[in-house]
Amino acid sequence: MKIKNILISQPQPVDIAKTPFGDLMKKYGVNFTFEKFIKLEGVTASELRQNHIKLPEYTAIILSSRNAVDHFFRAAKEMRYAVPETLKYFCINESTALYLQRYVQYRKRKVFYGNQKFEDLLEIIKKHKDENYLYCCSDISSDTAMDMLAEAKINVTKAVMFRTVSADLTKTITIGDYDMLVFFSPAGIESLKANFPKFKQKEVAIGGFGDATCKAITDAGFNLDFRAPTPTAPSMTMAIEEFLAAEAKKNKKK
Repeated sequence: MKIKNILISQPQPVDIAKTPFGDLMKKYGVNFTFEKFIKLEGVTASELRQNHIKLPEYTAIILSSRNAVDHFFRAAKEMRYAVPETLKYFCINESTALYLQRYVQYRKRKVFYGNQKFEDLLEIIKKHKDENYLYCCSDISSDTAMDMLAEAKINVTKAVMFRTVSADLTKTITIGDYDMLVFFSPAGIESLKANFPKFKQKEVAIGGFGDATCKAITDAGFNLDFRAPTPTAPSMTMAIEEFLAAEAKKNKKK
């Protein structure tokens, strides 16, 4: 197997030469193409109303990502909801909390944040049990957080604010040009199947990041050639390098 052209199902870094991808290009003579396989689509105000989501009823919002922040305020605008200064924000991490500054005067708001893990944020939420929470998320969000909130007897409503849908790739890439495909979410696999229903793996190497993505790859009938994170490859670029090094060694023996 000779790897030359690699397709990464993510947006391209601003300066690829200054990333680990740039190092791999120099070391192994490979080319990287970056392409978003998925896009986000906002749930409309009408759909939220049909799901009985009435924003004025909630005193606190749980935000697990910057996308959740964007779509909460988009929905608020579409629903003509004037977000009150008294609303409390519970964010998964400090980065998401600071992102709120795009929409509100941060210092005038009651903002709380955890340390990346939902378990950390839950401990903070437990100290504010009297609030009526709205959990803003995507359609592919895991139910784990909601299960934890229910177990803690938190008064919370789940609101799907945005969907993950397949991007139209047929006009931007030719899937047969690539020797390796790298995926970071199950939605990326769905996008591959939707855009290229006749795609056959054959000699193409496929890698996945995370257990859910790797399972989606094999469930789709493809071979999983490498994965991350692993003890020796905590990042995807390290996993790619391990695979390229192993292939180079095989080719050398030939």
